[in-house]
Amino acid sequence: MNDLRGIALFALAGLALPIFIDSGVWLNFIMMTLYAALLGQAWNILGGLAGQFSFGHALFFGFGAYAQAICQMQAGWNPWAALLVSIGLAAAVGAAVGAMTFRYGLKGSYFALVTLAFAEVCRILAVSFKFTGGGVGLMLPLKQSVANLQFPSKLGFIYVLLALVVIALLTTWWLKRSRLGAYMQAVRDNEEAARAVGVRPTQVKVWAIALSGAFMGAAGAIYVQIFQYIDPGIAFGPHVSVEALVTAIVGGMGSLWGPLLGALILHTLSDLTRNLFGALPGVNLVIYGAVLVLIVMFAPRGIAGIGASVRKVWRQGAKHD
Repeated sequence: MNDLRGIALFALAGLALPIFIDSGVWLNFIMMTLYAALLGQAWNILGGLAGQFSFGHALFFGFGAYAQAICQMQAGWNPWAALLVSIGLAAAVGAAVGAMTFRYGLKGSYFALVTLAFAEVCRILAVSFKFTGGGVGLMLPLKQSVANLQFPSKLGFIYVLLALVVIALLTTWWLKRSRLGAYMQAVRDNEEAARAVGVRPTQVKVWAIALSGAFMGAAGAIYVQIFQYIDPGIAFGPHVSVEALVTAIVGGMGSLWGPLLGALILHTLSDLTRNLFGALPGVNLVIYGAVLVLIVMFAPRGIAGIGASVRKVWRQGAKHD
């Protein structure tokens, strides 16, 4: 129940905070942090809870993004309806990829490389097809209204992203307490032992990748609405996969709040280094990368893991007192 209270407080704070902030810089920071948190939450379901590392989560992001753009521009659909299609299509792609890979026992580095290969193949195909705009990409027409999922200020997108992040948090909370989530964690810890007690690892992992893909598809769809543009490099490029993976790892894989903490820390660090060393090209990226290496080396459980360790030590000290 403490986790549910925490999610409720986070949602209320997210609803109230932008009302008291007028700065476009801060609104943009909040919006992009929530966007990164959604990417991290999506990856965390598959990589953190189910233990299946993916290097190609841009695959699901790209399908969601292109579905959002194509449904509006070529099929004339309402953007809110297109959002549901994007989520459903990305989940279906996730299930299809999972069925093809997990059925033949691919896991570990083999699975990670296969997902990367799928994303790269889709990037090449998107460059070749006319309905994707080829290498030029697709640009949505500007029609600002709530019904058109295009808001005159970043505040509207913040609320949409906040809703999606809260749904992702609730999904993670449910998975950590449900039978499906218990199966995922059993497969993550020891797949052979899980199979021995009656768990079907392939089926469990397919569910995990489908759920993960659904949230990545939602992130892709919202990206299109915010920036009104998508091309193969953005949709299926490795930067999306890396951002999702790093956000979850830095924050704490398998934890409820890890991806959100990771998104907050990484975006804060990125903005600080860019502002302090913007005149020296590449210095901000060097500092950014060095901090990431240090976190991975000395805090393998992420920021959330450090917090859990501190709480454990505190409780032990309180018992001795």
